[in-house]
Amino acid sequence: MTALFCAVVVAGVLWSSLFKDYPVDAPKQRLIISNGDTYTGLIDDLAHEGKVNFPIVLKLYQKFMIHDTLKAGVYEVRKGMSVRQVLDMISNIDNADMNRVQVIEGTTFKDLINSLRKNPLVKNEVSHLSNAEILKALDIPFDHPEGLFAPDTYFYDKGESDKTILLDLYKRQMRALDEAWENREENLPYKNKYEVLIMASIIEKETNVDSELAQVSGVFERRLKLGMRLQTDPTVIYGMGDRYKGNITRNDLRTMTPYNTYRINGLPPTPISLPSKKAIEAVLHPDNSDNIYFVATGKGGHKFTSNLADHNRAVQEYLAVIRSK
Repeated sequence: MTALFCAVVVAGVLWSSLFKDYPVDAPKQRLIISNGDTYTGLIDDLAHEGKVNFPIVLKLYQKFMIHDTLKAGVYEVRKGMSVRQVLDMISNIDNADMNRVQVIEGTTFKDLINSLRKNPLVKNEVSHLSNAEILKALDIPFDHPEGLFAPDTYFYDKGESDKTILLDLYKRQMRALDEAWENREENLPYKNKYEVLIMASIIEKETNVDSELAQVSGVFERRLKLGMRLQTDPTVIYGMGDRYKGNITRNDLRTMTPYNTYRINGLPPTPISLPSKKAIEAVLHPDNSDNIYFVATGKGGHKFTSNLADHNRAVQEYLAVIRSK
């Protein structure tokens, strides 16, 4: 009797966990798996949302029966599919319905190319070429690819070529730049749209707080107008290339490169990252304060100041926070 009772309990648990219908709100629904997602994270999220029961059972099933990892992509979950069927499906990239391509703002063209090369659902046509050869193959009239491709999350058919994807990202970036340029404020220190792209790429690297974009833009706009050097670390890092190992030394700040804005006047020769539409808009709509300095607070965000004395105090406050940690 006890054995029968235990068997019934086990069967009930399995039925309400593995064999329960996967929760969908329509006959068909997309399930997006991103690079870096894990079964554990997915199961925990579903359990937290009350969409699956007995998450430990699902994790044990994955560990002992699937023996594989999640595969990034877009999957079609049909109404009536069980949780077990979905867990099995997302371990095989061949089951993906579409290819999810994520281009992260502030990353570089090199990062973009590497991600396309590694994406098993992207057909390789140009990503193995040099930068100059890629631009020629895409018929893009620039000498340097940095900053020309719009960051965002996109969905493409499985097997779409890297050439088609890059062309799409380029057209999106140029369209965003054109639209922003048409609605720009007056009396900005930028001669053309490419200079806007350069500045947007710098702003993108300086802050990940959206509310600060216009403030950072304002600081750099006023510095350009005053003839002050930009003195921004991300440009130095970009100019260092593979020499950068995570830290900038005083010698790095003194070393002359075309991107060292501690040594050169004005803008560097090219963008240093892939800027978002928000960053482009911020360049053309800077804040109207009189701040010309900013420094990290050590607590998230930056402190903006209008004179050197206040800036130096803000630097000391930042150093005190860092020491306390």
